[in-house]
Amino acid sequence: MDGNPDATDPDRFATLHEAAETLLDELTERYQVERREGKEPLGRDEALVRTVRLIPRTPTAAPLAVQFADPGLRLRLGRWWNEPLPTCSCDACDEDPKILIDHLRTHADALIEGGLWERVRRGLSGSWFETRLIGSGVKSDREGPLSADGARDARRGGFAAPVQWAPWQLRSY
Repeated sequence: MDGNPDATDPDRFATLHEAAETLLDELTERYQVERREGKEPLGRDEALVRTVRLIPRTPTAAPLAVQFADPGLRLRLGRWWNEPLPTCSCDACDEDPKILIDHLRTHADALIEGGLWERVRRGLSGSWFETRLIGSGVKSDREGPLSADGARDARRGGFAAPVQWAPWQLRSY
Protein backbone atom coordinates (compact mmCIF):
# COMPACT_ATOMS: atom_id res chain seq x y z
CA MET A 1 0.00 0.00 0.00
CA ASP A 2 2.77 2.45 0.80
CA GLY A 3 4.50 4.44 -1.90
CA ASN A 4 3.09 2.62 -4.93
CA PRO A 5 5.00 3.94 -7.98
CA ASP A 6 2.07 2.93 -10.26
CA ALA A 7 -0.33 5.29 -8.49
CA THR A 8 -0.43 8.68 -10.21
CA ASP A 9 -3.10 10.14 -7.88
CA PRO A 10 -2.80 8.61 -4.40
CA ASP A 11 -4.57 11.71 -2.99
CA ARG A 12 -7.85 10.31 -4.30
CA PHE A 13 -7.95 8.21 -1.11
CA ALA A 14 -7.90 11.27 1.18
CA THR A 15 -11.69 11.00 1.39
CA LEU A 16 -11.22 7.52 2.84
CA HIS A 17 -9.23 9.00 5.74
CA GLU A 18 -11.91 11.64 6.31
CA ALA A 19 -14.66 8.99 6.29
CA ALA A 20 -12.73 6.86 8.79
CA GLU A 21 -12.30 9.87 11.11
CA THR A 22 -16.04 10.57 10.91
CA LEU A 23 -16.91 6.91 11.53
CA LEU A 24 -14.60 6.68 14.56
CA ASP A 25 -16.08 9.87 16.02
CA GLU A 26 -19.65 8.61 15.48
CA LEU A 27 -18.90 5.22 17.06
CA THR A 28 -17.14 6.80 20.05
CA GLU A 29 -20.14 9.07 20.60
CA ARG A 30 -22.77 6.35 20.20
CA TYR A 31 -21.29 3.24 21.84
CA GLN A 32 -19.70 2.36 25.18
CA VAL A 33 -16.10 2.16 23.98
CA GLU A 34 -12.70 3.33 25.06
CA ARG A 35 -10.84 5.20 22.32
CA ARG A 36 -7.07 4.75 22.20
CA GLU A 37 -4.77 6.48 19.73
CA GLY A 38 -1.13 5.74 19.12
CA LYS A 39 1.47 4.62 16.60
CA GLU A 40 1.62 0.93 15.68
CA PRO A 41 3.27 -1.02 12.85
CA LEU A 42 1.09 -1.96 9.88
CA GLY A 43 2.66 -5.42 9.98
CA ARG A 44 5.83 -7.24 10.86
CA ASP A 45 8.86 -5.06 10.04
CA GLU A 46 6.67 -2.24 8.66
CA ALA A 47 6.50 1.45 9.43
CA LEU A 48 4.62 2.88 12.40
CA VAL A 49 1.35 4.58 11.49
CA ARG A 50 -1.38 6.37 13.41
CA THR A 51 -3.76 3.78 14.84
CA VAL A 52 -7.13 4.41 16.48
CA ARG A 53 -8.61 1.57 18.52
CA LEU A 54 -12.16 1.39 19.80
CA ILE A 55 -12.38 -1.13 22.62
CA PRO A 56 -15.89 -1.95 23.82
CA ARG A 57 -16.43 -1.79 27.57
CA THR A 58 -18.23 -5.14 27.26
CA PRO A 59 -15.40 -7.72 27.17
CA THR A 60 -17.42 -10.10 24.97
CA ALA A 61 -17.63 -7.50 22.17
CA ALA A 62 -14.86 -7.31 19.57
CA PRO A 63 -12.54 -4.32 19.20
CA LEU A 64 -12.15 -2.27 16.03
CA ALA A 65 -8.95 -0.57 14.89
CA VAL A 66 -8.23 1.74 11.98
CA GLN A 67 -4.65 2.30 10.86
CA PHE A 68 -4.07 5.40 8.75
CA ALA A 69 -1.61 4.37 6.06
CA ASP A 70 -0.43 6.16 2.95
CA PRO A 71 -2.54 6.28 0.82
CA GLY A 72 -5.36 4.27 2.47
CA LEU A 73 -6.39 2.47 5.63
CA ARG A 74 -5.99 -0.86 7.32
CA LEU A 75 -9.15 -2.06 9.06
CA ARG A 76 -8.74 -4.53 11.92
CA LEU A 77 -11.73 -6.26 13.49
CA GLY A 78 -11.57 -8.60 16.46
CA ARG A 79 -8.40 -10.63 16.77
CA TRP A 80 -7.58 -11.59 13.17
CA TRP A 81 -9.68 -9.67 10.62
CA ASN A 82 -7.18 -7.47 8.79
CA GLU A 83 -8.17 -5.64 5.64
CA PRO A 84 -6.32 -3.03 3.60
CA LEU A 85 -8.48 -0.36 1.96
CA PRO A 86 -7.62 -0.13 -0.90
CA THR A 87 -6.04 -3.51 -1.55
CA CYS A 88 -3.99 -1.83 -4.29
CA SER A 89 -3.61 1.88 -5.03
CA CYS A 90 -2.31 1.54 -8.57
CA ASP A 91 -4.08 3.18 -11.49
CA ALA A 92 -4.77 -0.16 -13.19
CA CYS A 93 -6.78 -1.45 -10.21
CA ASP A 94 -8.51 1.93 -9.89
CA GLU A 95 -10.39 1.16 -6.67
CA ASP A 96 -13.18 3.67 -6.09
CA PRO A 97 -12.90 5.54 -2.77
CA LYS A 98 -16.70 5.78 -2.50
CA ILE A 99 -17.02 1.99 -2.66
CA LEU A 100 -14.20 1.64 -0.11
CA ILE A 101 -16.00 4.02 2.27
CA ASP A 102 -19.16 1.94 1.94
CA HIS A 103 -17.07 -1.19 2.56
CA LEU A 104 -15.56 0.39 5.71
CA ARG A 105 -19.00 1.26 7.11
CA THR A 106 -20.58 -2.08 6.16
CA HIS A 107 -17.82 -4.05 7.87
CA ALA A 108 -17.88 -1.84 10.98
CA ASP A 109 -21.68 -2.21 11.18
CA ALA A 110 -21.43 -6.02 10.95
CA LEU A 111 -18.87 -6.05 13.79
CA ILE A 112 -20.98 -3.73 15.97
CA GLU A 113 -24.04 -5.93 15.43
CA GLY A 114 -22.15 -9.00 16.67
CA GLY A 115 -21.50 -10.51 13.24
CA LEU A 116 -17.85 -11.50 13.77
CA TRP A 117 -16.96 -15.12 14.54
CA GLU A 118 -13.40 -16.38 15.14
CA ARG A 119 -11.60 -19.56 16.19
CA VAL A 120 -8.33 -21.47 16.10
CA ARG A 121 -8.04 -24.86 14.42
CA ARG A 122 -5.24 -27.28 15.09
CA GLY A 123 -4.04 -29.71 12.42
CA LEU A 124 -1.12 -31.99 11.70
CA SER A 125 0.83 -29.22 9.99
CA GLY A 126 0.11 -26.54 12.61
CA SER A 127 -2.61 -24.18 13.70
CA TRP A 128 -4.54 -21.58 11.79
CA PHE A 129 -7.25 -19.03 12.47
CA GLU A 130 -10.68 -18.95 10.92
CA THR A 131 -12.84 -15.84 10.93
CA ARG A 132 -16.22 -14.99 9.46
CA LEU A 133 -17.98 -11.64 9.18
CA ILE A 134 -21.72 -11.59 8.51
CA GLY A 135 -23.97 -8.56 8.41
CA SER A 136 -26.17 -6.49 6.16
CA GLY A 137 -24.24 -6.30 2.88
CA VAL A 138 -21.33 -8.53 3.93
CA LYS A 139 -20.70 -12.25 4.25
CA SER A 140 -17.03 -13.15 4.15
CA ASP A 141 -14.69 -15.85 5.47
CA ARG A 142 -10.94 -15.71 6.05
CA GLU A 143 -8.31 -18.06 7.39
CA GLY A 144 -4.56 -18.06 7.82
CA PRO A 145 -1.68 -19.77 9.58
CA LEU A 146 -0.69 -19.05 13.17
CA SER A 147 2.71 -19.40 14.79
CA ALA A 148 2.94 -21.87 17.67
CA ASP A 149 3.08 -18.94 20.13
CA GLY A 150 0.14 -17.21 18.45
CA ALA A 151 -1.94 -20.39 18.56
CA ARG A 152 -1.10 -20.99 22.21
CA ASP A 153 -2.05 -17.38 23.12
CA ALA A 154 -5.30 -17.68 21.18
CA ARG A 155 -6.27 -20.96 22.85
CA ARG A 156 -5.52 -19.44 26.28
CA GLY A 157 -7.75 -16.53 25.28
CA GLY A 158 -10.66 -18.88 24.65
CA PHE A 159 -10.43 -19.20 20.87
CA ALA A 160 -10.05 -23.01 20.77
CA ALA A 161 -13.84 -23.11 20.47
CA PRO A 162 -15.62 -20.74 18.07
CA VAL A 163 -16.12 -17.26 19.50
CA GLN A 164 -19.11 -15.24 18.36
CA TRP A 165 -18.39 -11.67 19.42
CA ALA A 166 -21.28 -9.85 21.12
CA PRO A 167 -22.91 -6.66 19.82
CA TRP A 168 -21.61 -3.34 21.09
CA GLN A 169 -23.59 -1.63 23.83
CA LEU A 170 -25.13 1.78 23.18
CA ARG A 171 -24.28 4.66 25.49
CA SER A 172 -27.01 5.58 27.92
CA TYR A 173 -27.49 9.29 28.30
